[in-house]
Amino acid sequence: MENLSFHDGNIFNLLHSRSTEPSHDVDQRMQLHSSLVRRLSQEQELEGHQGCVNAISWNSTGSLLVSGSDDLRVNIWDYSSRKLVHSVETGHTANIFCTKFVPETSDELVVSGAGDAEVRLFNLAGLRGRADDDNALTPSAMYQCHTRRVKKLAVEPGNPNVVWSASEDGTLRQHDFRESTSCPPAGSAHQDCRSVLLDLRSGAKRALADPPKQTLSLKSCDISATRPHLLLVGGSDAFARLYDRRMLPPLTSCRKRMPPPPCVNYFCPMHLSERGRTNLHLTHVTFSPNGEEVLLSYSGEHVYLMNVNNGVGTMQYTPGDVANFFSLSNILHDVESPPQVSTTQNGFHRNGSAAMLKKCTELVELAKSSLEEGTDIFYAIEAANEVLDAHSNDIESALRHECLCTRAALLLKRKWKNDAHMAARDCQNARRIDASSFKAYYYMSEALQQLGKCKEALDFATAAQQLKPSDADIVAKVESIKRDLQAAGAEKKEEPEGGTGRVLSLSDILYRSEANSDSSHDMSRSEGDQSDYDEELEVDIQTSMSDDEGGDPDSNAMRGSLNLRIHRVSDDKPIENSGDNGSSGTASSSQNDRTSYQPEGAIDMKRRYIGHCNIGTDIKQASFLGQRGEYIACGSDDGRWFIWEKQTGRLMKVLVGDEAVVNCIQCHPFDSVVATSGIDNTIKMWSPIASVPSIVAGGSAGPATANVVEAMESNQQKLSRNRENPLSVELLQRFRMQEFAEGNFHPFECTQS
Repeated sequence: MENLSFHDGNIFNLLHSRSTEPSHDVDQRMQLHSSLVRRLSQEQELEGHQGCVNAISWNSTGSLLVSGSDDLRVNIWDYSSRKLVHSVETGHTANIFCTKFVPETSDELVVSGAGDAEVRLFNLAGLRGRADDDNALTPSAMYQCHTRRVKKLAVEPGNPNVVWSASEDGTLRQHDFRESTSCPPAGSAHQDCRSVLLDLRSGAKRALADPPKQTLSLKSCDISATRPHLLLVGGSDAFARLYDRRMLPPLTSCRKRMPPPPCVNYFCPMHLSERGRTNLHLTHVTFSPNGEEVLLSYSGEHVYLMNVNNGVGTMQYTPGDVANFFSLSNILHDVESPPQVSTTQNGFHRNGSAAMLKKCTELVELAKSSLEEGTDIFYAIEAANEVLDAHSNDIESALRHECLCTRAALLLKRKWKNDAHMAARDCQNARRIDASSFKAYYYMSEALQQLGKCKEALDFATAAQQLKPSDADIVAKVESIKRDLQAAGAEKKEEPEGGTGRVLSLSDILYRSEANSDSSHDMSRSEGDQSDYDEELEVDIQTSMSDDEGGDPDSNAMRGSLNLRIHRVSDDKPIENSGDNGSSGTASSSQNDRTSYQPEGAIDMKRRYIGHCNIGTDIKQASFLGQRGEYIACGSDDGRWFIWEKQTGRLMKVLVGDEAVVNCIQCHPFDSVVATSGIDNTIKMWSPIASVPSIVAGGSAGPATANVVEAMESNQQKLSRNRENPLSVELLQRFRMQEFAEGNFHPFECTQS
């Protein structure tokens, strides 16, 4: 794969065309050409913070960089000299998570958001003429209307008057500097601030078919640079939401919890839309430079690319599609666009060059050879990706079918997180080409068996056996699935009727308590008791870890103490459990909500980017690199950051950028420079200064591991280990014992009857 060219053309041809016919398009393509990306290396380390650097952002011209840190300072850096220009003592009392330049203000206005739930605006002109150590600056505006941490800020290109803030309190607020410089007004409560643009305190969904109910703790937001009326938000569930600001209701207060407004689109990979896992959430959402795509970064998951607009190449699905995807009788529409119909010659489409067709055939043979030998599985999958993602419309259906089945088999052999889901997609697409494909049925049965869907797996295995009754592999597969079904049935029979008194996982408790906890936080008890969203439990969690970024980069190691406090919402409100699922006495009401709710569809993924690990922090970004956004970058919990080719998902570069975790990645607006930050107190500047292109390079933490695949496999193991399993009973019992010893535990039996 090292010798396989990328899809951005020959850099020497681009240089020649720019010298003969200068054009803006060529300049954009030159900014981060693949030959430059492969030469990226650390150029400089900017020192000036005394804590984790949680936010970095360029101004519109790229002459300045602003950063925010756990040290409660906002720093301004000069790009040309790489020197610290200003270090502002902000007055925040908790970690700064986001900061930006306000557009069209001569880069004098800077806004910050922090864990103290405040948004502060600073005029840097106030620092002129001061001594270097006189850095305290009174905010020009201060907004204290949020009730929980402010995790992301958004600004509109060309608009110097408004900033938007996304908070874990479930609201996205609009702050207009022309209307007020403080919020709430003197003598008023935060509930009176009429700044709420999006009230999503009843907006989270556990699955696509579910009505929104719980608080959507917002983690990220973005405004389209090409269509600034489009607003993208992501938070504590699996679904990113696209809103048209022109269609939203007027700004409101948060005194009364409002139903979530309708969104233009939901975005979520289909295989994540029905899991109902409360620990699955988004850490970053962003638009592509041209506004036609969005990028989603998940905690405990991968990075996914999706189209914004419905049209050719956009994969949209409904809850019914999700339910029927694994059915033998179903071939899902729009999972992958079918190849364009064109006249073929010698087995290939005429719109493909002979050299390209030869290359595709060789890549498929390479992938099949790796599958047979069981070696170089990662690179074999990349070879298949090159054929299917870059040349799918140029090859004949037979070769495409062969490549789909081969990639499915490779994914099932690799067994990284969600590989079985990706293999199932390939098998369904192969069935669309050939409805009697033995390989498609066989590998689909294997994928379903790995996913624990043994009944469906047996259906596909039986269908494959009917196609090849004497095939020894499929006979063994059928028997294997039957044994799994028998074991599952025996295990089910051993369970006593009416439940086992199982201790609830912390995820279960948090989900059931989330609505009441947020309600009691946002309004008085009398108002909370009138809410439709009160639940049975109230859970408070306190930890000595410093917000998101103070934890050990290996999240298996918990430092400090975690106190879990479980108590009744009110003494006169008995807690009732019924049924095996532990639902409350309001189960009939919840069922009515589900029955009357008309679920929307969602836009599915079109590409996945894999190799990093995102479990340790919830501010980890995924970014488009360059003005054309042809490359994708994301930080990782192993101190590395990864760069992929957007079109194919091919891994291009792995760089060591931090002693612990890389969180932030921001490409310079015009130059071939990338800034990164994380747990370290410094900002790293990267440019194409390496003499030889390669997939790895050294970094601040020492030489990068030569075996990239080994590092990625380690990351995949962390993802599966940390996010697939709920909190253990043993750990929950330790929490309860600690609370009881300290006199903080209120008696309540966390069991299911």
